[in-house]
Formats: sequence, C-alpha cells, structure tokens
Amino acid sequence: MKMNASRCVRPLRRGYTLLELSLAIGIGLMVGGMSLSILNQQVAFLKIFHAQDFLASEAPLINYQVTRIVSHADSFRLHESLGDAEARVNPVLTDASVLVLRFKQSDGGYRESILAFHDPGTGPGIYYHFVREDGTVEDPQWAVSKKVANARFSIENGILRARLSGPNGEEIIYSGAEQL
Repeated sequence: MKMNASRCVRPLRRGYTLLELSLAIGIGLMVGGMSLSILNQQVAFLKIFHAQDFLASEAPLINYQVTRIVSHADSFRLHESLGDAEARVNPVLTDASVLVLRFKQSDGGYRESILAFHDPGTGPGIYYHFVREDGTVEDPQWAVSKKVANARFSIENGILRARLSGPNGEEIIYSGAEQL
C-alpha cells in the first residue's frame, strides 16, 4: 500500500491562535498603561512647575524693584485707595493697597510717587505712579508686576511689610524700611 504524499502535508495555518492574540493584547495594555502613567507624571510636573513659576521668576524681580524704590524713600504712608492717597485722607496702618512714597529732592523740596495694587484698565497688578506737584496722581508709568493676584501693605512696629499673593495662592511677605 502506497501512501499518498498529499495526505501527509499539513494545511497552512491562517490567522492567530487565541494564546497569541491574548499575549499581544496584554503587551499592548501594558505599554498603554505605562504611557498613561508617564503622561500623568508629566502633567503633574508641569502643574508643579507652573505653580512655582511665580516664586522662582517673578518674586525675585518684584523684590528687586520694590526694594530699590522703597529704599530711596524718606518716608511713606498707606491708603486703601488711590482716591484717598490723592486727597491725602484716611491713612491706614494695615491692609492697604496703596503705598505713597516721599522722596527728598536736592533743592530741599519733596516729590511723591505711589506703588498701588489695582486695575488701571490693563489688568490687575502692582503699578508705579508719579504724583504731580499739585497732588494729582498720574496714570501708571509702568507695572512692577501683573502676575500678582493680590498685594497688601501694612506697617508693623514701624516696619513696612508687603504681602503678595501669586496666581496659584502662593504668598510672599517682604519686610522693608522703617518709617521715618
């Protein structure tokens, strides 16, 4: 008896076995899970980085500018509003948004300028204003910072304090010059 050679040949397989498909899906799920985990870590890192941005980049600049301005002042006073500062009424010792600085001139006279936290129409921030000789407050000359969410000035034991809040709730307290 002769065997037919065509009967011994196995037919070609088409497709994948259930085991192969399960293994491929499992590997795909593991890669997807790891990718999602890495993405979540990056998002968390960016949130932390963004929250620290005010403290790392903006706060040192504010400190430098405010320190230079306040250190040259001969005296200062606080007001709750620009209107009160301009009218020279209702000075306060705490929770003020306006810091009036007085500078002695070489001719013996004085000039004033103002650091104020308010919104002059270009967004809230800390702005620097000149005060004219007639006592009127000019429009802001420049912005110290527009990234500050809130700024409050106070005088504690004769020391000027500025409490600044960042956009993410960060808070920095600067202590400065003694009032003369």
